[in-house]
Amino acid sequence: MSAALGQVLRAAGERLARAGIDSPALDARLLLAEATGMAPPALALHAAEPLDPLAADRFAAMVERREKREPVAYILGRRGFWTLDLRVTPATLDPRPDSETVIEAVLAALPERAGALRLLDFGTGSGCLLLALLAELPAARGLGIDRSPAALAVARANANACGLDGRAEFRLGDWGEGLDGAFDVIVANPPYIPSGEIDRLEPEVACFEPRGALDGGADGLDCYRRLAPDCARLLAPGGLAAFEVGYDQAAAVTALCAAAGLTPLETRRDLGGLERCVLAGRPAG
Repeated sequence: MSAALGQVLRAAGERLARAGIDSPALDARLLLAEATGMAPPALALHAAEPLDPLAADRFAAMVERREKREPVAYILGRRGFWTLDLRVTPATLDPRPDSETVIEAVLAALPERAGALRLLDFGTGSGCLLLALLAELPAARGLGIDRSPAALAVARANANACGLDGRAEFRLGDWGEGLDGAFDVIVANPPYIPSGEIDRLEPEVACFEPRGALDGGADGLDCYRRLAPDCARLLAPGGLAAFEVGYDQAAAVTALCAAAGLTPLETRRDLGGLERCVLAGRPAG
């Protein structure tokens, strides 16, 4: 007879805990919900029922992947971000709640949300920043730039699934090279991990996330050195740039913005209290 669902769930949680997973019970619950097709809260209602053999096989394969520290989002193929449910793959970063600080900062800085704003997202990846902003700014249109064709395919699929493909365009590119025009808002979550620190990160990041989306050069600031002048050139008068930054990079990125001719505005802290977003603008006059 098949083991009861609750018993299988507890055993999986214990197994993931032994593997060093930070949230073993939660991860096991999310994976079992996926394997059974149930909503996570419904699992408790069926804890005494036997687990279907096919679902048990699916669950066992998922737990084995998680035990090897593969991120849950890559196993499930999706991640909730802001108000959206987004597809993610190993070609893109796994969107994190910390990145929502960029969305909050931009929305708080805009005097109104009804205008026909033009948005630009550098290093768009899954499209999470651009699509979250477009969902909040119904008259805006946006362009996402990435150097990875595989990431752009994911971003386009997400735009279509979210019903935003009519206002979102994605293009292969190297930061601002070959771009012109005037954008009202520019956002970026560029690679900012110093090269020598990547292999010391948790395995979920170091072993599974795309290194090209992590590696910011020797001091983690290489991409900001490219982006600050690009933003100064591409921002419309009165425009706003918002950069996600590493935990100790806010002052350095603010200085790079000022040196490029942007006006530093403020920094915003994430839920952990770390300075996570640097805001800068182009003077209106």
